[in-house]
Amino acid sequence: MTEVHDVQSGREKILVIGGGISGLTASIEAAEAGFEGVLVEKNPYLGGRVARMNLYFPKLCPPTCGMEINFKRLKANSNITLYTLAEVLEITGEPGNFNVKIRQNPRFVNENCTACNACVEVCPNERPNDFNYGMDKTKAIYLPFGMAFPRHYVVDSGHCPGSECAKCVEVCKYNAIDLKMEPKMIEIKAGAVIMATGWEPYDALKIDNLGFGQYKNVITNVMMERLASPHGPTQGKILRPSDNKEVQSIAFVQCAGSRDENYLPYCSGVCCMASLKQARYVREFKPDSKVHIYYIDIRAAGKYEDFYAAVQKDENVIIQKGKVAKVTEDPATNNLIVEAENTATGEKMATAVEMVVLATGMVPASGNGQFPVNLSIDDNGFMVPEWRKTGIDAVGCVKNPVDVASSVRDATGAALHAIQHVIRR
Repeated sequence: MTEVHDVQSGREKILVIGGGISGLTASIEAAEAGFEGVLVEKNPYLGGRVARMNLYFPKLCPPTCGMEINFKRLKANSNITLYTLAEVLEITGEPGNFNVKIRQNPRFVNENCTACNACVEVCPNERPNDFNYGMDKTKAIYLPFGMAFPRHYVVDSGHCPGSECAKCVEVCKYNAIDLKMEPKMIEIKAGAVIMATGWEPYDALKIDNLGFGQYKNVITNVMMERLASPHGPTQGKILRPSDNKEVQSIAFVQCAGSRDENYLPYCSGVCCMASLKQARYVREFKPDSKVHIYYIDIRAAGKYEDFYAAVQKDENVIIQKGKVAKVTEDPATNNLIVEAENTATGEKMATAVEMVVLATGMVPASGNGQFPVNLSIDDNGFMVPEWRKTGIDAVGCVKNPVDVASSVRDATGAALHAIQHVIRR
């Protein structure tokens, strides 16, 4: 294992953990203010969950625009040191003088890579595509997605036989592939830390009455986002998994596991808007389709109210206040029966649809409390920021469920907090 030590004064160095939209924004804002930053991301690419979205609400524009601008800002700024495929193992010391240990796992592809794709063409092994939530596959050597930054391929060592195959090494004209790469241990000093580790979708397998994992045509909202993407597993066609049929009728189940003491007791705030947006995806893809949305309360605050009102005007979108009790399948057709109760009238309802989308909530990444330093965590696993005392701030969805715009604003504030902290120390 290679060891790298950067033990020069870290008084003005700001460590950002997490390269999603929050961490990316915080590191760029601090760097452009003249402070040296270290950005650590566990994935082989930057962008986090935002990179896996199809469109933002309410404008329904692709996230690639904003991401591309941020990537250009990052490339142009020499104040940022980036480590992908990396994790922070330990943070010790005190505010203004933190000692940080980072482990960087091997990519097996170096900076000579031109993304020419020759390696992929000869690779005989496949892996589940985690970027698309396992709904398709890539080769064992792959580019995570079309706009990936860094734009270098990566080898999944769990699905690559290494030197026993090495076809990718043989075909690469640029000597970009090194299957003998080893992990690196990196030590740095930092004056302040920003936690931007983001969120994970709640595990729908834990919800035993809604059919996820039991019926192929029950998917989650994050999977739906990839289905609708032109760069997703179906190139933007909304097809049900059991038979690749174009979906004619679909049900969105709101608060799937949320606001429920048995699963997630809190509201994630953005799920309603996500389902309203995805209802638009379906209606635009299939103009004669029918959409059912079952909700407890619709959360569409402020400027999002207009978006909600526009969806309500669509006669083929039935927005029903009702708690879904159960989802079952007709084995002859693989259609799904959604059983719900109209909470206004007490009436029991059963509706047949071709696919069901579960609007699962947001869980803070490292919500089990396994952070690299002792931090205050609330009852739901979210980090409680105490930056004035600890020199460690929290930003975005590791602190509370928020949308993209709120995350960006929050990240700018966190960068300011970190700058204030290192200056005052």
